[in-house]
Amino acid sequence: MQDNNRAGRDRWLLVIGLVAGAGLASGGWYLGKSQAGPPDRHGVETIVREYILAHPEVLPEAMANLQQKEGSARLSDIRGQVEKPFPGAVLGNPEGKVTLVEFADFACGYCRKSVEDVRRLVAKHPDLRVVIREFPILSPQSADAARWGLAAAQQGKYEAFHYAMFAAGQPGPETIEAAARSAGLDLARARVAVASRAVEEEIARNVDMARQLGFSGTPSWTVGDQLIPGAVGFEELSAAIEAARKG
Repeated sequence: MQDNNRAGRDRWLLVIGLVAGAGLASGGWYLGKSQAGPPDRHGVETIVREYILAHPEVLPEAMANLQQKEGSARLSDIRGQVEKPFPGAVLGNPEGKVTLVEFADFACGYCRKSVEDVRRLVAKHPDLRVVIREFPILSPQSADAARWGLAAAQQGKYEAFHYAMFAAGQPGPETIEAAARSAGLDLARARVAVASRAVEEEIARNVDMARQLGFSGTPSWTVGDQLIPGAVGFEELSAAIEAARKG
């Protein structure tokens, strides 16, 4: 707990430093306060305090910017792993130049609401590859559905199962089997895959990657060097895709 508190204080010190920089650089704001030369430590603290009191709205913005920079740095270390799909667990263009990664849970209502956003994104961006990382954190049943999703990927039927599973409602034995039948899976072959080490290792990898990126909920996304938590909607995701393409 002490380490967490220290990390939190360090983050806020960094944010205050960013705010101080903004205050000192903003259109001569500091020069308007004093012409007597650079301030000492007490003077800087006073300037920062006055700036924050006058512009409290910059604190959430500065914290958001700091979190994005930290997240981008973490992502850069493992981006290749994050964007490399479990074979077959891809929507959209498998050879697409832009990769959107979704950490998803079949039991997540917000993921279900995002299904149509992903459909629209794939339709709008022909060069978009959507890598789905099964991240079953909500229930044992969602873990079962994730295993069946990966089994479907091994049969080249991931997309059909993915959409059928979300359409079926909350994961459970009946809805999972209904989605598997709807997707046309070989059920005997799928049951073998569901119990396989490869499937278990993939889910463990996804959980570890999510932890490294700071994701604790679903849906969570990466595109380019951006980390995007939550069901942010079609427009924000589309803008992030365009930014990644330009980048």
